[in-house]
Amino acid sequence: MKIYMSVDMEGITGLPDATFVDWRKHNYERSRKIMTDEANYIIQAAFDYGVEEVLVNDSHSKMNNLLIDQLHPDALLITGESKPFSMMQGLNATYSGVFFAGYHARAGQRGVMTHSMIHAIRNIYINDHCVGEMGMNAYLAGYFGVPVLLVSGDDQAAMEAEKLIPYITTAVVKETISRASVKSLTPKKAGQLLAEKVKLALDRKQLVAPLVPPEAPELTMEFNNSGQAEWADLMPGTIWIPGTTKVRFQAKDMKEAYQAMLVMTELAVQTTFS
Repeated sequence: MKIYMSVDMEGITGLPDATFVDWRKHNYERSRKIMTDEANYIIQAAFDYGVEEVLVNDSHSKMNNLLIDQLHPDALLITGESKPFSMMQGLNATYSGVFFAGYHARAGQRGVMTHSMIHAIRNIYINDHCVGEMGMNAYLAGYFGVPVLLVSGDDQAAMEAEKLIPYITTAVVKETISRASVKSLTPKKAGQLLAEKVKLALDRKQLVAPLVPPEAPELTMEFNNSGQAEWADLMPGTIWIPGTTKVRFQAKDMKEAYQAMLVMTELAVQTTFS
């Protein structure tokens, strides 16, 4: 059995605000260690269960946060910013399941450091289904026929996961007080919880179906201002919906929709306010 794990940072134990997840801020180096330790608790529990391979994809910001010299020696790591499939790089149909670690809820929702990819994005839709990073990543996993078995993060990320994927196992390592404050387990207690939840998720894996996307999904990106929509609309094949900040793209499959989302995101961040 092979497990694929995408590790974000905002949902990691004890991290409450941007000073912990921005590489330019003073708390970031502490967070890298906590993030790596948290990944190791999950990896070790998977190996203890009998999993033969764990592929870890660093999925936060510059995507080079995990400390490879402190990562479990038997894990494989994908690291670095320029990846064709971003948070889901390296996943294919040979994996038995996916774990999302350190995840957060989507933009506009209650939760710790909520957003969807970047702060320029208000909503992402696959057909009429509003999703965030978690939903887009789960749909791409579903394209390969692989179920998402476990999500760890704050309480709001867990609620989003449970609505998205029936029978998924969730591990709540911190509770939302506000968008920038939490009531958290300590890392060691979180590690114990994560180990228990990994075993539960693998015990229940037959109950969880892949989140299968539409065959030819329509991707709609709703941005916060017209400048961002204007930039995103430079991508060939897009339609900027008049009177809105929504840009639509008809994809041939979920892989194309996912990459179109990435391209429009990269274009949208070119917007300035000067």
